[in-house]
Amino acid sequence: MDINFTAEEAAFRDEVRAFLKDKLPEDISRKVKEHKRLGKEDTIRWQKILNEQGWLALHWPKEHGGTGWSPIQKHIFEEECAEAGAPTVLPFGVNMVAPVIIKFGTQEQKDYYLPRILKSEDWWCQGYSEPGAGSDLASLKTRAVREGDHYVVNGQKTWTTLGQHADMIFCLVRTDPDAKKQEGISFLLIDMNTPGITVRPLITLDGEHEVNEVFFDDVKVPVENLVGEENKGWTCAKYLLTFERTGIAGVGQSKAALAHLKQVAAQQISNGRPLIEDPHFRRRLADVEMELMSLEMTNLRTVAAAEAGGVPGAESSFLKIMGTELRQEITHLFRTAAGPYALPFLNEALHDDFDGNYVGPEFAASVSARYFNFRKLSIFGGSNEIQKNIISKMILGL
Repeated sequence: MDINFTAEEAAFRDEVRAFLKDKLPEDISRKVKEHKRLGKEDTIRWQKILNEQGWLALHWPKEHGGTGWSPIQKHIFEEECAEAGAPTVLPFGVNMVAPVIIKFGTQEQKDYYLPRILKSEDWWCQGYSEPGAGSDLASLKTRAVREGDHYVVNGQKTWTTLGQHADMIFCLVRTDPDAKKQEGISFLLIDMNTPGITVRPLITLDGEHEVNEVFFDDVKVPVENLVGEENKGWTCAKYLLTFERTGIAGVGQSKAALAHLKQVAAQQISNGRPLIEDPHFRRRLADVEMELMSLEMTNLRTVAAAEAGGVPGAESSFLKIMGTELRQEITHLFRTAAGPYALPFLNEALHDDFDGNYVGPEFAASVSARYFNFRKLSIFGGSNEIQKNIISKMILGL
């Protein structure tokens, strides 16, 4: 792979920058850069702007409303969005369930759901993890029993990100309890307004209501909401997870965060000189930067392979492990840069309308919250330990 951008790719980067300068709302960009809380309306507003431009569905085929961009163009776009402070597109609809519907769904499902996802008419969440079935996803116990034209669903999902906002949930359910673990599972699309669904918040270590428990009590789901074949949902699940893990790499976000960290370290004074001149801190910064460059190249190779007609494979596990560990390390270095000012936690300081006094430098207000929140990165989407097992089996043949 030639790592130098062509003249056409440089022109594309200029086009993206011009679009972001013209269309990215300043208030949203400022919130992202200052690590303030984003509301549901912020995410939807930005996604609608992207859709009006035809730039929302980066990974969809063009005939379904995708961009038709090359892997390099996608990379450039994501890098520029991160640099400009654009919010991350909510992945559950656009980047996760939509590719599954496109590959395994019926024509009726494609005609109904894909336009709604593009227009942000449905807020999707993911119904994979359960108590006792997180990293060992195939152990899930939520049951779906077919009764005529409906499945009747009973069970519980957990760690359901932003489920409190969701209109729809894509769920893995067990439809044959007597089959082997990976068999007898089906993939259902469920309306969150269906009677029998209860959403309860789980407050995370950083004080946020980001994840939830979702309970299903005799929830009736039309049979036409089954994606793919009954009892073959594991195939859909694996296909979806490869897209989820690729996105988790977060190369653009890490590059933007590293650039910010360098600015902060140049301004913070430690032992009478800028922190960035401290040999120990400087070495750790250099380690992160070199690993990030390596991750970027691996990410480009993986996306290029997918563009050629393949599906992101076990390489996604590399991206997941490296990407999440780097993002965690960057938040750790931010805490080091903030020093004792990382200790106070002013919850209200994360709101955009906060007009109080910060304890220490302003950047320190969100440092610990992000540090604690990012501990989850190496767990969700299949824990990093599970990813290492995948690499050992599928790549190393162990």
